[in-house]
Amino acid sequence: MNRLNQKLLSDLPKDILLPAYDRTQLKAGIVHLGIGAFHRAHQAFYTEAVLNKFGGDWGIIGCSLRSASVRDQLVPQDGLYTLVERSGEGEKLQIIGAVLDTLVGPENPAALVAQMAADNVKIVSLTITEKGYCHDPATGNLNEAHPDIIHDLQHLDKPVSAIGFLVAALKQRCDNQQKAFTALSCDNLPNNGEVLEKVVVQFAQKISPVLADWIKANATFPCTMIDRIVPATTDADRQDIEARLGANGESLRDEGMVVCEPFSQWVVEDKFANGRPEWEKVGALLVDDVHVFEKIKLRLLNGAHSTMAYTGYLSGFEYISEVMEQPAFVNLVKTYMAREAGETVVAPAGFDIEAYKQQLRERFSNKALKHRTWQIAMDGSQKLPQRLLETLREQLAGNGHIDILCLGVAAWIRYVSGVDEKGAPIEVSDPLAKELRAACDANQGNPAGMVSAVVGIQKVFGADLINETKFIATTTEWLERFYAKGVLASIQETF
Repeated sequence: MNRLNQKLLSDLPKDILLPAYDRTQLKAGIVHLGIGAFHRAHQAFYTEAVLNKFGGDWGIIGCSLRSASVRDQLVPQDGLYTLVERSGEGEKLQIIGAVLDTLVGPENPAALVAQMAADNVKIVSLTITEKGYCHDPATGNLNEAHPDIIHDLQHLDKPVSAIGFLVAALKQRCDNQQKAFTALSCDNLPNNGEVLEKVVVQFAQKISPVLADWIKANATFPCTMIDRIVPATTDADRQDIEARLGANGESLRDEGMVVCEPFSQWVVEDKFANGRPEWEKVGALLVDDVHVFEKIKLRLLNGAHSTMAYTGYLSGFEYISEVMEQPAFVNLVKTYMAREAGETVVAPAGFDIEAYKQQLRERFSNKALKHRTWQIAMDGSQKLPQRLLETLREQLAGNGHIDILCLGVAAWIRYVSGVDEKGAPIEVSDPLAKELRAACDANQGNPAGMVSAVVGIQKVFGADLINETKFIATTTEWLERFYAKGVLASIQETF
């Protein structure tokens, strides 16, 4: 069976959108670390729109820092892949051509560093998930005990972490008296650019104070807010579009395809060291201050998403859309958005926040997207601090509502215990999975002990929340109810 490739583009059905520029003349201006499905459905989508409308040398060199799977998907396809937008109204297919090549960091670290240090590269962007920053989520500081950081500080010529690669490439630019690049975080972290700058500078300081000062003076680290629901691509998804891509009765395989919702939003702090694409002319919002948009999104969307993921999974629902078919869960989400999260956000002028909340609930309910609760539940120890705990701290300080925030934390504790309500094992994907499981196992049959043990893990909760008696008591009450009645029944009788 043929794979999607450059030579076959002209044979694709006419209803599929194709690149409108000459890919053979395209040069790389961006290196992206972490070229997973989200980048291909979001930042590459916006960059493709710029190339289609204006041209320019903004091709993307993608890089995987762990697995070769994306390279193996894209390189045989000349970097091409299909972006499939799904909604209740059907599908829209677009071939994205912005990705010129895909590298695998561990295979040749020096080659990736050299690519990042090349003069033509103006931006190095990242979607590496929260855990990729090798930082302490509670403080934002570089985690100097992280195995990857220990390795990279000793072997900067062959880094393994994103932070190590960034510093190694910036060091080359500094040594060669080149211009710095912009390091553009596109992960769901509050103040993501500031977090990235902090860990990069702290790492560089360990290498050379002169280098750290050069980075602070020359590189920039804009904050961003990114929003698009992008479920993990399945083999069934790939099978579904084979016939759509094919012609003359022959199907065409696309191993690199990604699926997403039609909605997309990107707010970017306009702070670039060395040029950028005109993303603002294709739907992105370039602003002086991202924080207000970021706070609304993290607290209303991501906070609700994580709460639904843990409670939904434990209630037996595989997909978020199934969770939203339950009236009690809809009421839970509405209450959370109006009360716990809603009380802590202020909309900018002209922003209809009630319409935004309604839009979020409609997006969550999109049955065409098979967004698994298990996928959203991954890496909770890295996500909870910004999705729930900052809101919790603000509400505690102002004597606001915390009930659903505590429910979300209790559901997460129940989830990371590693055993579901039927006694079956839960595949907990989290960098602290063993530590969390041990804390729960040591207190089996004692929800109060479980809460105290888990909240006592300062890497997640800091040193303050263990002393917040209202938070501890309410979280314990929810966990006791979950064990006594089950998560679904507890939510149904409350909401």
